[in-house]
Amino acid sequence: MLVALLGLGTFCQAATYPLLRDGDAVIGKALYAKSQQEHTLLDIGRAHDLGLDEMAQANPGVDPWLPKEGATVTVPTLFILPDGLRSGIVLNLAEKRLYYYPAVKPGEQTLVSTYPVSIGREGWDTPTGSFRITEKKKDPEWRPPATIRAEHAAAGDPLPEVIPAGPDNPLGAYALRLSAAGSYLIHGTNKPWGMGMELSHGCIRMYPEDVAQLFPMVSVNSPVNIIRQPYKAGWRGDELYLEVHRGEDPANEEAVQQVVKRALEGSKEGFVNWDLVRTALSENTGLPRVVGGRRSALNKRYLDMLF
Repeated sequence: MLVALLGLGTFCQAATYPLLRDGDAVIGKALYAKSQQEHTLLDIGRAHDLGLDEMAQANPGVDPWLPKEGATVTVPTLFILPDGLRSGIVLNLAEKRLYYYPAVKPGEQTLVSTYPVSIGREGWDTPTGSFRITEKKKDPEWRPPATIRAEHAAAGDPLPEVIPAGPDNPLGAYALRLSAAGSYLIHGTNKPWGMGMELSHGCIRMYPEDVAQLFPMVSVNSPVNIIRQPYKAGWRGDELYLEVHRGEDPANEEAVQQVVKRALEGSKEGFVNWDLVRTALSENTGLPRVVGGRRSALNKRYLDMLF
């Protein structure tokens, strides 16, 4: 299905998705857009709340800065939820994407919102582990650590000891401090064109419109789990999906098989086409694709396609 590109300056905040069935782990729907001459992949991505790396990954062969006029561009707004707890904030470094699960009462549907993020570059890795939010700050000032000030000074771009709130503040308008050692933050940015990439000093950057949406929803002591899952598998109804984000790492067939087999556990009628798994592993587009399902629920024609 083709959808018109949103106009520049019009940005989608994250949608909140309900999980309609127990056991479901797939949200959203992949879309397509027609590129226009003045639009980069980042322009298209921001219009649909996506980062540059995931747009480039889903569109191999498309120049991210100069896509051809009228080219059909994949908008990868279909996601498999990471394995693990569905509570508070879950950040998957492998896909540079944050998931937020608001608290619900027993018997209510699980809800989830998802946002693209930028994470730490090489040598400034964002830590993994289980943390919590220790502080919320609107219009934060920034006190650059000595290591960052030294780096900027060596590059001929010295920083002051304190950068006040305002348009020149790299933290943007909102900041959430984590309990991780090293004073890491989830924060906005005054440079949104780098969203969805590995370029920070370890903090987690969000689009200004996204952090403005997330900030009032979370509270001090909310859990934050930071993980690295390059392979995700999950169900939507009777279809089994696989999503691959291995970056430049070599394909790890053993690891992806373990992820798919874990998703199959407890499904007596579940099956998988391992050729499709290997194709997804090789293509590495970050797009969830169907690799199996439940035999009794799928018609013969569809089963023949999968096999």
